[in-house]
Amino acid sequence: MGKKKHDVPKELLIGYNPEPTSHSRIMKAHEKFVPSAELESKLKSLEMVLNVDDVGVIRLMMEKLVSGYTPSDEIVDWVYMEREAEAQALGLA
Repeated sequence: MGKKKHDVPKELLIGYNPEPTSHSRIMKAHEKFVPSAELESKLKSLEMVLNVDDVGVIRLMMEKLVSGYTPSDEIVDWVYMEREAEAQALGLA
């Protein structure tokens, strides 16, 4: 029996505007990134908002922090929805 050929797993190209490399089957992408100091600061802010459970603000922060993230639907969080209903009942929303 001959040796079996192993297939090399194919990676997904993440990002936009793929560019060729010197190898015909390898592409590269220039992805957006947040510098580490800025990311750390934003993650600390996100953690604070997570601790107070403000789903609306969490969602907005994720939209700004994660390139390409667009929520597909309205917030479906029962605690959030109950708080919104209470705020409306009290005339605060």
